[in-house]
Amino acid sequence: MTSLASFISVAAGGAIGASLRFGVSVWLAPASKFPLPTLMVNVLGCFFAGMVATVLLSKSPDSANAQLFVITGLLGGFTTFSAFSLETLRFFEAGNSGLALLNVVANVAGSLLAVVFGWWLARSFLL
Repeated sequence: MTSLASFISVAAGGAIGASLRFGVSVWLAPASKFPLPTLMVNVLGCFFAGMVATVLLSKSPDSANAQLFVITGLLGGFTTFSAFSLETLRFFEAGNSGLALLNVVANVAGSLLAVVFGWWLARSFLL
């Protein structure tokens, strides 16, 4: 069973991560027509997910609430791309390059198709 402390850890980290993402968007949005804020948070989130997960899991394998706060909460609120990338890396580390490739294709293609489908539904039936 998941404890209340686990939920609080995720919620607190998520609030900070989402606020940081908003801050990056405000700071970088005027800089370019390219979605630089999204790219920046995805790349930074992945970088920190790789770093933090490696450090936390090797130095403190029993630090469940710290992992929930930083990885699930803060980085999850900052970008879910970090979770996807970390999962893909873990497939590669386990020697499952086929599953890693499937994860990349399914996430990218599935997400793009979902955005297009949601856009189409909203434009067709809600606007």
